[in-house]
Amino acid sequence: MLIDFHTHVFAEQIAERARDALIAGVYREQGADYRKGEQLNFRELTVSALLDSMEKSGVDKSVCLHIATKPHQTAAINAFAAESAAKTGGRILSFAAIHPDDPEWKATLDGIKAAGFPGIKLHPQFQLKPIDGEAFRNIIAYAVGLGLFVMFHAGADIGLPPPYFASPKQISRLLRSGIDGSRLIAAHMGGWQMWDDVERYLVGTDILFDTAFVRDFLPPEQAKRMIRDHGAEKILFGSDSPWEDPADTLQFLQTLGLTEQEMSLITHENAERLLALQ
Repeated sequence: MLIDFHTHVFAEQIAERARDALIAGVYREQGADYRKGEQLNFRELTVSALLDSMEKSGVDKSVCLHIATKPHQTAAINAFAAESAAKTGGRILSFAAIHPDDPEWKATLDGIKAAGFPGIKLHPQFQLKPIDGEAFRNIIAYAVGLGLFVMFHAGADIGLPPPYFASPKQISRLLRSGIDGSRLIAAHMGGWQMWDDVERYLVGTDILFDTAFVRDFLPPEQAKRMIRDHGAEKILFGSDSPWEDPADTLQFLQTLGLTEQEMSLITHENAERLLALQ
């Protein structure tokens, strides 16, 4: 069993435009010679393309994460998220979107809970708010109180400039505010390209990490140490598909020398427990 806890799709009418914009952001921030001139060639950002990718990579279930970059987008995004999940017979699960500037954020979260979403996705870099600031802190506390999980982008972003709004130190301050860290998932092993600070501030806390988009950036020896010191029971397999192929993420984990039990926890057992999957 392989469950990918970090994937992305868009509605078909905007998928190509979104893909082009995200790729342009990578080149803008990393330079035109990123990957030594090799052209970025990711899959399409549609549900059908994700299902095809899952078949090729041996993924049984995927969690799709949806982001609202403006408050008015939330209702349409969440309708699409619910529809796409319903059409796939349980192979795709969706986290809902919410924006920190939503004036009716409590009602939005109540609706997300009532609709049966297991959690929400936040992206401080796109939403331009600090993860430990009042807006996000209120949303996260209320969501956790409803029994929702909260996944958020952590650390730098390959296609967005600084300042950074979810550093490990900021996440640590969020945890110290009294929020239950066991329902929070800090993507990208707790802070993309900030892993020394992840070890300093977050490893050993209750917060969960996923493995999305770290294969080419996180040194294997540090990845293994972080998994062991934090506990494999708090690590979720995630690829960040389409930006990383799930088969490549799995191959990276298989090179770390983890035990069979650690791999089982990371690749499916933890996700099954969190999402109450049979």
